Formats: sequence, C-alpha cells, structure tokens
Amino acid sequence: MTENLSFWLEKNADFTPEKIAIHFEGEAVTYKYFTKKVHDYARALKHVYGVGRGDRIAFLGMNHPDLLYLFFACARLGVIFLPLNWRLAIPEHLFILKDATVKVLIFDADFEKHANELRKDLSDCEFISSDFETDNWQSLQKDAKIAKGDNSNPHVSMETPFLLVYTSGTTGRPKGAILTQQAIQTNAHNSVHYSGMNDADHILTALPMFHVGGLNIQTTPAFYVGATVTIHRRFDPKKILKSIQTEHPTLLVLVPATIQAVIAQPEWMETDLTSLRLINSGSSMVPLPLIMAFHDRGVPVTQVYGSTETGPIAIYQKVENAWKKPGSAGKVAMHCEMRIVDNNDNDVQQGQSGEILLKGGNILYEYWGNETATKDAIRDGWFYTGDIGYQDEDHDLWINDRKKDVVISGSENIYPAEIEAFIHEMADITDGVIVGKPDEKWGEVPVAVVIKEKGSDLSEIDFLERFQGQLARYKHPKAVYFVEDLPRTAMGKVVKYEVRKLVVK
Repeated sequence: MTENLSFWLEKNADFTPEKIAIHFEGEAVTYKYFTKKVHDYARALKHVYGVGRGDRIAFLGMNHPDLLYLFFACARLGVIFLPLNWRLAIPEHLFILKDATVKVLIFDADFEKHANELRKDLSDCEFISSDFETDNWQSLQKDAKIAKGDNSNPHVSMETPFLLVYTSGTTGRPKGAILTQQAIQTNAHNSVHYSGMNDADHILTALPMFHVGGLNIQTTPAFYVGATVTIHRRFDPKKILKSIQTEHPTLLVLVPATIQAVIAQPEWMETDLTSLRLINSGSSMVPLPLIMAFHDRGVPVTQVYGSTETGPIAIYQKVENAWKKPGSAGKVAMHCEMRIVDNNDNDVQQGQSGEILLKGGNILYEYWGNETATKDAIRDGWFYTGDIGYQDEDHDLWINDRKKDVVISGSENIYPAEIEAFIHEMADITDGVIVGKPDEKWGEVPVAVVIKEKGSDLSEIDFLERFQGQLARYKHPKAVYFVEDLPRTAMGKVVKYEVRKLVVK
C-alpha cells in the first residue's frame, strides 16, 4: 500500500524513466530526474533545515519546477506545503505566514526584495533562496546537492494533512484550507475521469500554481498518469498561442478572463488549435460567447465546479456534454456526492435551486487553526459551499448564484469583508461596503460605496491611494461612490443587492 503521493513519480520513473515529465524554459525534466530532485529536496528539508512531520514550509515564486519538487518532497516527509499567492502585499503575507507558523520560506529571485521585508517580522522563520545563489541567503540548490541522510519519514500516510491553501474569508481574514494527501489522490482520480487524461497527453500549465486550479485540475494529475507538462512562469496570452502552435499541447486550463485575453490576440484566428482536444474552464460562471469562441474552432470547452476546499474538482462536464450543454457545470464527480438543500437542510426537488453540499475524499480536512469555521463549513461530513444551483432532468448542475458577497474578478475570488475591514479603520469614513461592478475585461471588479464623515473633503484619488501596499492590487477598489446613506434591513444590515443597483446605473 502506498504511503505518500511521491509514489506517482517513482512508479512512472520505473516504467518510463526517460519520459519527459516537465518542459520549462528550454529545460526537459525526465521522470527519473524528477524523482531524484524530489528525493534531494526532501533530504535537504529534513537534514539541513530540520523540517519534521507536520511542520509548514511555504513557497513564494512564479510557476517553476521547484514548486513541484517541493510539493512531492513534502509529501514524502509528511510536511504541510503552503504555496503563497505572489500577488499579495507584504502585510497579507505576514498574516498568513504567522497564522500558519511557517518554519521555512523558500522564494525565487523575483521575490528577494519581498522576502527581505518579510524577514524583518519573522524571526522564527528560515528564509531559503530557491533558484539562485547569493551570500545573503542560504541556497536550496546548494544544500540539496550536499545533504546526507534519508529522504522520508515514518508514520506518513495518505490521510496525512498535506496541502495548505489560504482562501480569503468572509470574516475579513483569510482561512487556510487543509487538504490531505488522499484528497489530492481523489482529485487526480476525478481529473482523469472527466478529461480522459493518459500518458500520451501533453498539458500546458499557465495559470498560477498557488491556486488549486492551476495546481490540481490538470498539473498534478498529469504526474499520476505519467503525462508531460509544459510550465509557463506566468500567464501571457501571446506565449499561450505560440506554445499551442509550436509545442502542440492536448490539454489546457483557462478561466474566463484568460480565455478573453487569448481570443483577443491578433494571432488567435491564425493559430493552429488542432492539437487541443479539450479546454477546461471554471472559477466563475463562464460566459457563453467565450465558450463558443473555442467551440466554433472545433475545440470543446468543459467546465469544472469546485473550490479550494474541494481540491478543486467536484463537479464537471465530460467532453460529450461540452457540445450538448455549453454553460452547464456538469455532473457530480466520480468520487463525490452532492446534495442541494433549502434553508432548512431539506433536499430540494429536481429543477429547484438551493445550496450545494458536497462530500468525498477530496473535501478539506479542516480550516487551519479555526475550529469554528470548520464546524460551520462541514456538517455530518457535508461541505456547505454557500453556492446556489439546481439540477436539470439529466442531473446536470447549473449554477445560478454564488456566495453572496464574493466578487470574482478574472480568476481571483475577492471577499468584500477583507477590504471593508480596512475601510472601517479610516477615521474619515462612517461606513462603507464593497460590491462587484460588471466589467467587460474582468467579468466584474470591486468598487467601494462609502459614507464620509461630515465635513470630510476626502477625494476619490486620495481614498483609492490608501490601498497601495496594504492589499494585493487586484483587491483594490477600482472606483469609489460617495453616498449619504446605504440601504439597510430592519436590523441595520446593508442590503448589498440594492447597493449593486447603485453602481450599475
């Protein structure tokens, strides 16, 4: 019986040692070499940095093979791996790193300055450079070459907590969702079932792997089946089309904003798409015109529904349904169960909308250090998504609403409470909320609707500048509306759907 996820690599290295596992910026990594790097990194983590079972290590950097080497090295050791969203601001990273009590932070050259700032407030965290060597930092590359000793730990199993991904919370602070190694295994099984992925496939990964979407919809499952993955350091629509034209990938994940960027390129109609047998999308409701842009060129677009807490694959379309029902989220995954319930937790009738509940081996283990949030989200084994949908006569799921307050801008989930908490600290603001405003490029963007203190001469420019360096740029309000009052319920709660009407007039 397997004890950790790194068996995927070892098995594939045994069967096809010279098969290319990863293409990255001119480098070709075989399954044999991939396995060696994982063993070397695990040895360095254990014997040089003193990382033990259950410790947390974080990675801060763009898409890079190092992220994947560390992912599987942590699996061998029973270490919890935390990929950081590199778009976050320093205060946001500090909160996450302190909340998770991270023992080691490994970062790439693009974030050396950022790491230097973080180090000032994290005396108990060791900082290690990943893809460069300098006298200012200890080097993972150097230490992995000289480390001695074993490269695994006892008492590590598929039930071991493994992947820690922070998702912004509706209470204003991000929550860390913990997935076990078994959750990643179950997610891979679901991925293979929806896509028909096999060892002949070539996956193109351009979405950031700090998201479970970029990491787990196609990338990590590819190493389960022994496929090849081409990694782009970051998303660039021109490079996507060039890669499709010259490297002939078969599978690709794009979210609505990135689909829009790709089809807007001048090279779009001239690019040969015949190698692609499937585009997967999700993250938010995918506009039909974006789906049809690929369908009209003979490439099916299927959807995956899920979240950080579900691995993410929980509902999906198979290729056959992509043509029949564009826009549907699909059917319940092979290794999942679903209920749709009313406000009293009673199952609704077919065709009736209600909250989507999910159960399966891919569901989160817990929210890190947050027993209350865990109990609220998981009841009797069911994960309460907060999303609203219904099943049609063929048992296909349609999403007709989502968590009340979330603003989905591009592929990023933006939770207003986090931004509102910052606004409420402003002395010249009486009250304020964040809502989504429709946007042609991003689907929607966050905007602020606030009440100023009497006598305040605060301008829009001054208000918007306050977010610089405090929150990730994608969370910054794109506009502010100053109002005399906000619509409220009898209990004083702001009625956000009425606020949204104000910003779309």
